[in-house]
Amino acid sequence: MRLLGLDVGSRTVGVAVSDLLGWTAQGVEIIRINEDKEDFGLDRLEEIINEKKATGVVIGLPKNMNNTEGPRAEKSREYGKMVTERFELPVDFTDERLTTVQAERMLVDEANVSRRKRKKVIDKIAAEMILQNYLDAKGKLTRN
Repeated sequence: MRLLGLDVGSRTVGVAVSDLLGWTAQGVEIIRINEDKEDFGLDRLEEIINEKKATGVVIGLPKNMNNTEGPRAEKSREYGKMVTERFELPVDFTDERLTTVQAERMLVDEANVSRRKRKKVIDKIAAEMILQNYLDAKGKLTRN
């Protein structure tokens, strides 16, 4: 089982991949997209899916702090539908609240990375955190 984790935004999609055992997530890359022009980066995503031999996709769902879903969550669900239809892979969604904030804090505190460099990697790290949180949660369920 190898999963891809996606952090879907309006301009970028951060991509992460799990190891074969589904224990750890590693960032892969950031795909540039443009929602306004209906360019969703699916050709590049297809290349990554094939290269990594992904068997499923996990997409971060940016819920509001009160657990409701707003327009960005709706866009993430639409992206998931496109992925399911085009690649015939199962798609699961996971709460991604604060993952970008966590990723930013980690880059500032631990890596002391400049703002310009943070912008270039933040979505990839957020995707990694989304996937790792998902893997950790699933692992706890199977161990209980």
